[in-house]
Amino acid sequence: MAPEPSIAGVAIKAINGGVFPRHDKKAAAVAPAVKPPKFYPADDVKKPLVNKRKAKPTKLRASITPGTVLIILAGRFMGKRVVFLKQLSSGLLLVTGPFKINGVPLRRVNQSYVIGTSTKIDISGVNVDKFDDKYFAKEVQKKKKKGEGEFLEVEAEDKNVIPQVRKEDQKAVDTPLIECIDTIADMKEYLAARFSLKQGMKPHELVF
Repeated sequence: MAPEPSIAGVAIKAINGGVFPRHDKKAAAVAPAVKPPKFYPADDVKKPLVNKRKAKPTKLRASITPGTVLIILAGRFMGKRVVFLKQLSSGLLLVTGPFKINGVPLRRVNQSYVIGTSTKIDISGVNVDKFDDKYFAKEVQKKKKKGEGEFLEVEAEDKNVIPQVRKEDQKAVDTPLIECIDTIADMKEYLAARFSLKQGMKPHELVF
C-alpha cells in the first residue's frame, strides 16, 4: 500500500494545481574562453604613458629679432656670426651666414646655442616664406647593394652633392642680404671674422 500523503503535502499540491513544484537545475557556469595564466612574469610590463600635454611654441628671446646678428656657440660652425631670419614652427631659428661671406649656409639653430648681439641688419628685402621645417628634412632613399666597394663610393658621392634647388634658394636669400651688408661699413669683415675669447676676457662682462 502506498503511504498516505501528509496534510502538508496535500496543501502544497492544492496550491500548485495538484502537482508538486519542480525546481530546474541551474545551468553550469560557462568557462572563460581564455584561462588566466598560472604564473606571472617576474619583470613588470611597461605601459607607454599617454602624453596629455599640449605642445607649447618655444618662446623667442627678446634680444633675438629678425635681422639680429647671432654668434653660434656649438657645432660645426662654432664661433661664426650669422644673420637671424625667422623662427620656425619647431622653435628653431633660421639663419644664414651669408654663405659667400663666412661659409654658413641656410640652416636651423637652437636658440640655446646662440648669443644675440646688438648688431642688426635690415632684412626687409629678403623673402623667407618658403622655408619651414619640412624644407630641411632629410630624404630617405633605399638603394640596392651590389657590392661593398661600390656602395661606399655611391654613399660618399651623395654626401658631397648639394641639390641645385638648395643652391638657388641660398642665392635668392643671400643676394639682397649682401647688398644691404655692403652699405654698412666694416659689416662684411665683422661677419667674416670668427668670434673667440682671449686670455683675460670674461664672457659675463662683455657687451655683444
